[in-house]
Amino acid sequence: MNMRARNVAWLLPFFMSGCFFQRPHKQQNQSLAPANAAPRPTPTHPDLPLSAVLLPELPMATDADVEQEPVPPVKHKHPPRATQQAAVTPPPTPAPESLGVSAIGQLSTGEPGDLRRETADSIAATERGLNGLGRNLSGQEKKTATQIREYLKHAKEALISNDVDGAHTLAEKAKVLLSELSQ
Repeated sequence: MNMRARNVAWLLPFFMSGCFFQRPHKQQNQSLAPANAAPRPTPTHPDLPLSAVLLPELPMATDADVEQEPVPPVKHKHPPRATQQAAVTPPPTPAPESLGVSAIGQLSTGEPGDLRRETADSIAATERGLNGLGRNLSGQEKKTATQIREYLKHAKEALISNDVDGAHTLAEKAKVLLSELSQ
C-alpha cells in the first residue's frame, strides 16, 4: 500500500498538468501579407530653392576668438618654520608659587618625566587603596576589583614600554573605579 501511495504521489503532478492526455492542436492558419506585393513607388523630393538646400558659410570660431578668464594663481599654505615660531612666541613665564593650589588642582609642566613619576605614584596609591579595603565585597564589587587590577597591570606594562600617556589613562580609570568601590 505504501508503494502505491508513493507512485501516485510521483505521478500526480503529471496528471494534473494534463501533458499526457492533450490532443495536438491544429495550427490555425494565419493570414499574412502576400509575398509578391506591388513594387514600392519611388520617393519624390519636392523642388526646393537653392537657399534652402545650401547652408550659409560662416567663419568657424577659433581659440583666439573665445575670451578666457584668467586663472588665479594657487596659494599654498606652508607651516611656519621653527625659527619663525621661536622668534614669535615669548618664553612662558613661571607662575608665582605663593598663590597656593589653584581650583583645578596642581598643574604639571607636561614633561614626560613628571608624568611618568605621577603615573607610577597613582598606580601605587590605587594598589594600596584596593588592598586596604577591609570589608567583604559582593559579586559585582569583586568584578570591579578584578577590573581595577587589570587596569593597573596594563598600566604597568605601558610604563615599561614607554607609553606614558596610555599608562596614565589606565591608572586614572583604575583610580575612578576604586573611588566608586570605596563609597
